[in-house]
Amino acid sequence: MLDELKDLVDKKVFTVAETKQIMKQRTFTKKKSGASKNPENTCHRLGFRAHVGLWIEYIQLAKKEGARSLVGRITARALQLHPNVPSLYILAASHELAHLSPSTARTLLQRGIRLNSSNVEMWTEYLKMELGFIESLRRRWDVLGITREGTGVSQNVKNIVSEKDQFLDVDMDEGTTTAGTEKARDAELERLDQEGDEGTAARKQILDGVIVKAVMDSAVQALPQIELFESFNRLITIYPSSPTLRESLIEHFDALLRSTLPQHPRAIEILYTRLLTSASDSASQASSSSNPSVENLRGRALVEGVRRANEMLISIMSDTQEESVRQVYAQFALEWCQKDSRINLDENLKLYVISSLQALIHRQKSSSPSLLCAHIKLVTEAAQRGTVEPAKALDTAKRYTSRVPESASVWIARLTAMKALDENIDAVWREARRSVSPKDENFAHVWTWGISEDMVHDERLRVYEVLLNESVGDSSLQEHLLLGYVAALMSAKALNLQKLRHMQGRFLNTGKVWQKMFHLEAEENGSAIVLEELYELWRTANVVEATIAWAEWLLKNGKGKEASVLIVRSKGSVGQKEQEEMETQWVRIMGAWSRTARAHGHNFYIPATVQFHIFLLLFLLPLSLCYS
Repeated sequence: MLDELKDLVDKKVFTVAETKQIMKQRTFTKKKSGASKNPENTCHRLGFRAHVGLWIEYIQLAKKEGARSLVGRITARALQLHPNVPSLYILAASHELAHLSPSTARTLLQRGIRLNSSNVEMWTEYLKMELGFIESLRRRWDVLGITREGTGVSQNVKNIVSEKDQFLDVDMDEGTTTAGTEKARDAELERLDQEGDEGTAARKQILDGVIVKAVMDSAVQALPQIELFESFNRLITIYPSSPTLRESLIEHFDALLRSTLPQHPRAIEILYTRLLTSASDSASQASSSSNPSVENLRGRALVEGVRRANEMLISIMSDTQEESVRQVYAQFALEWCQKDSRINLDENLKLYVISSLQALIHRQKSSSPSLLCAHIKLVTEAAQRGTVEPAKALDTAKRYTSRVPESASVWIARLTAMKALDENIDAVWREARRSVSPKDENFAHVWTWGISEDMVHDERLRVYEVLLNESVGDSSLQEHLLLGYVAALMSAKALNLQKLRHMQGRFLNTGKVWQKMFHLEAEENGSAIVLEELYELWRTANVVEATIAWAEWLLKNGKGKEASVLIVRSKGSVGQKEQEEMETQWVRIMGAWSRTARAHGHNFYIPATVQFHIFLLLFLLPLSLCYS
């Protein structure tokens, strides 16, 4: 009994039975009060279960506070609620690895992969964990003085790999790995520490990456995509593994890549870059460099790397007609031979690459725009350096445009070459405009190629007018040219009513053109007469946008009455949907205007006439339309 109640009993205020009854009533009241709050608390607590970001913040906070057991409970609960969120598995596994529990981390990642087998990040983290596991074993055996000599594949390693494959292939409904499986695996690893032929062979296979290779095989089988290969490639090339292990893993990775995605452009890029970096590795080892890369290529290693990469690419080009694959070789040639390349190649080596490219084009009678453009660019630069005759470079460009006259990119390469070699381009540019296919993605670029910002205003306007006259009949091209013509007019401050009416009667103008002209003129505080004319032209294509833009300009320039009258008048000529859209935008503009006025310290006042027109706009006109 509480001391307070005992005191009341001693003073004979209450009897013992009465105090017990009081306690029962108070306990009941407290429970009832708590029960009334429980639904509210429960709803509040459960309202954030689906918020994954909040779970991650909670886990990170618990880690920061050093609450290891709490982190485990949080991650377990989060994974129950969100089994298809890979980041939660990765967080949980990293926590277990940080506390020296690789078996639990492996189980978590394997379970995550089973439920999210199409997630690249999950596979990458799993591969990274196995790489770390091999590195820890290597250090352990180094400390114990155990060597890795031996040949053949140990039965212990076969058991470990087969258990791993069996786990990754299990269906998601079959549950998680049992504790007995993990103990059996640990027992296998303990036996690897023992001396003898079996243990020696097993250690050699593990240090050569047999477990990591098994993970790679499973990943590629589950997700044969280039994104997975790119992620694995980044990991195995930068992870601090032993040189022997890295070389073995890269060899296996390249074999997988060749067999899985033999014609993928990004896969080919990985493979030819590998040949260059492998030559760079040899060069860096000879120079004791700690950061081997393509930039370290020098001398014989540079020549050998470029030769091997070039031969590999030519071999692939001979077996395919895919333009995307040919773009890879064109990119390789430009990357290594252009004047702004990362490494300044020797002139003879540049000529070797250019000759290889030319031979490939000649042998295949290629009409690939990528290869032809690359060759034109390279021979043009060679002509500028003096190693190729300018006439030969120009003849090559002319021959290639005759081979594929519909290709815009080849014409652009030829025009650029002629400009670089100080040739007259007017006739060739005119021929390009006549020849290029309208379906080419660079079609409009060919038409505007000869227009530059450094041209004088009158000359630029003259060229635009010539192009507009030539493009009559092609509405999309005319619109593209007119947008540029409008910008040139505004830059030259040459827009007036006469020019406006000339454009209206001469060219295929669209609402987009009038819209751009209106906004450019409004930004330059242009003439109200010109803006009103532009509004009338624009509204024929889009009544709502044109009316709102013109009314907003009137409002900002102290003509609120005219703006409200304009809105009321325009609403009578459009349908119900357009009326609602116009009302919404006009109310938004009025609200923004009032807030701006208050922010600048001005008292916001709407004149009575404007208020009357707004009243008509929002109330009377809709009613009249309903009864009409």
